[in-house]
Order: sequence, then structure tokens, then C-alpha cells
Amino acid sequence: MEHVKKIIVSIQFSKSEIELGELVSEGRNIYFKYYTDFITKGIEISPIKLKVNTAINKADALPFDGLFGVFADSLPDGWGKLLLDRALTAKGIDISDLTMLDRLAFVGSKGMGALIYKPEIDDGSHKQFEFELDKIAKATQKIISGTATEILDELYILSGSSGGARPKIVVGYNPKTQHIMAAEKDLPIGYEHWLIKFPSSSDKADIANIEYAYYKMALDAGIEMSECKLFKGKSGQVYFGTKRFDRIGNHRLHMHSAAGIMHDNFRFSKLDYGHIMDCAFILERDVNAYEKILRLAAFNVFAHNRDDHSKNISFLMNDTGHWKVAPAYDLTFSSSAHGMHSTMISGESANPTKQHLIDLANYFKIKNASYIIDDIQEVIYNWKDYANQCDISADSKNRIQKVIGKK
Repeated sequence: MEHVKKIIVSIQFSKSEIELGELVSEGRNIYFKYYTDFITKGIEISPIKLKVNTAINKADALPFDGLFGVFADSLPDGWGKLLLDRALTAKGIDISDLTMLDRLAFVGSKGMGALIYKPEIDDGSHKQFEFELDKIAKATQKIISGTATEILDELYILSGSSGGARPKIVVGYNPKTQHIMAAEKDLPIGYEHWLIKFPSSSDKADIANIEYAYYKMALDAGIEMSECKLFKGKSGQVYFGTKRFDRIGNHRLHMHSAAGIMHDNFRFSKLDYGHIMDCAFILERDVNAYEKILRLAAFNVFAHNRDDHSKNISFLMNDTGHWKVAPAYDLTFSSSAHGMHSTMISGESANPTKQHLIDLANYFKIKNASYIIDDIQEVIYNWKDYANQCDISADSKNRIQKVIGKK
């Protein structure tokens, strides 16, 4: 295929697209320049690493292969990248030859958040597919193992630009009729944008139930989350789903991960929750942002969610340029690849304690921090109640209890 040399980047909140600038590749370098008309709007899409300016901007090669983090956030990661690569390989395209701009062109208008990339390479996403959750779950296992499947293209389209390691799809869901359809840019009246996850080959059978129990615990711990539910296949198997927080109806919100906004390599991160707090305050301009991140840190410590890396924390911006911490997501019982918290708590990642959380809170002068931390710990002490409510197996319930009961 012929490589894409220039990408026009737009942002779309409601019906009209706003062109904000262009990406141009020259040799091994990628340059970005804001359009003058966008500069006059006074909106910052990436206020730490790519503030609005009149210069020709060039990002470092690391951590995002020459892209600024705000654009790297649009690229599929993990499962989404695997699907794209498999789909392109099946069509005879050499994926090793793809550039970052090529990949952004495949994202086009289907990415998370509000950014749109043109030219958009047509992948057939105008087609409609009828599907059943159990069938998709089986197909994801074949793709993970490398076996060809007749619905590879359908899965790629349904996956959108979703990141993360676990198989997932983006869909339109009608809560009144319970009908699920392939996601479209604009869904019919009555449908909402949702994301549904499927277990990987190494996951426990009740992985969806566990994440749903963590969702209920997080709400009771005072953490904002988007609506979540369990979707049931014809076999009776359940799958975890969450309503997308980067969509309000068919309107979009600009989404930027902590990794992208601070240019952090989330796989080898050196970030502390203190850095996340600093970032949240810069964006929200409100001291209440500190408490939001403290609650998330405390929950992750006590509930043993160690896969708390910087791509699992995000921020949202609306059409007036107002930023806020995004609802929490990917909260579940987990250990990172190295067995430690991906994000440090007051410099500690191996065995953070309540005292590390207190030290973090004291540094940022958070009021009632001890009460907040105790309240969250008390919620998690009731793990078995949540496990019973969510039909979690006795084995999983006791296995998790042995770990979080020691916190």
C-alpha cells in the first residue's frame, strides 16, 4: 500500500468537525502544526506536551514512535492492535511496513474520544453485521491462538480503536429492547455507545462477574464510574460491559490518557499517583481533583488492582475546553506483569500501605484524608458480600479474600 504522508486532524464534539492542524511525515520524522483558525479558539487539546502554538512541532522518538501523546492515544493498543494487524495481514498488507500515519488513517473517525484523522482508509465499516456474543467470544479465542476465523473483519470493525489486553468490542446498545448492534458514528435513537469485554484464554470463567463486583465496590467507595452491566450470551455465559464515557448520545468528548498527556511509557512507567494528582489539578483547576485521585489510589491499593498504569487513567474535555478526570475504568483484581503497582504510591510500588496513602494525601494537604481512606478500606472489607451479589464462584471469592484481607 502507498504510505500516508499527511494527515489532517479534526476534532468533533457534535455535528460539525473543527480542523485543528496537520501531521506530516518527512523521512523518519513526524511534524505537527496547528491551524491559525484553531489557535484563535483558545482550546488546548494537550496542555502539557502540545500547547497551542504557531510553531512546527516535533515530538521525541520515545515513547510514542515520534507521535505526540494526544495522537498516540487514538491508536489501538493490545487487542485492538492485534485485530488490525491480523486483518491487514489477511489482506496481504505487510504490517511491518506501516507508519504511524498509516495507522492513524485506519483509525479515521472510529477512535475513542473526539479526534478524527483524514484521509481515512476505508475498512468496510459501513457494513452491518448480525452477531451473537457467544460467537464473538469463541472467535476472539481463535484469533488469540492465531487460527483464521471467518469473522475477522467483523471483529476488527466491532473493536473500533479499543485498547487494552482483553478482547473487546464497541457496540450500540438499546437498554429498552436489549438489542445490540454494530457501532456506528451516529447511532439510531434509543441506542447508546457501549464497550463489551470478553475473557482471554488465561482468565477465570467468572472474570466478568469479578469486574462487575469491583464496579459496585468502587461506586460505594465514592469513585465515579460510567454505568456497567453484565451481558448474557445464549449459553448463559456473561460478559462485562460499560457505557462509553467519551460519548454523550452521539456527541463526543475529547479523551486523553495520563500516559498520553504526560508522555509516559506506561509499560515501564516511573509515575507516582502524586504526578497524576498534579496533572489532574492542572487540568481541572480545582483542589477536589486531588481527592478523586486519592480515592482511586486507595481503592487500587486495598482491592489489589495492580494493573493501575497510566493508560488506565484518563481525562475528558468538552467543547468549551473544560477538563475533568474521566470516570474510573478497568478496576478489577489484578497483578501487573512484575507483580507491583504500575503507578507508585508515595514512591512505593511493591507493598504500599495505608501510611503511604496518608503521606500522599498530606503532601497535597487533602482534608479528611484519613477518613476517606478508612471509608474505602471498610467498603473493600465487605468483599464477600459483593462477591455473593455478583454470583462469583467460591474459589474466586476466597482467592481474592486471601489477598485483599491482608491489606
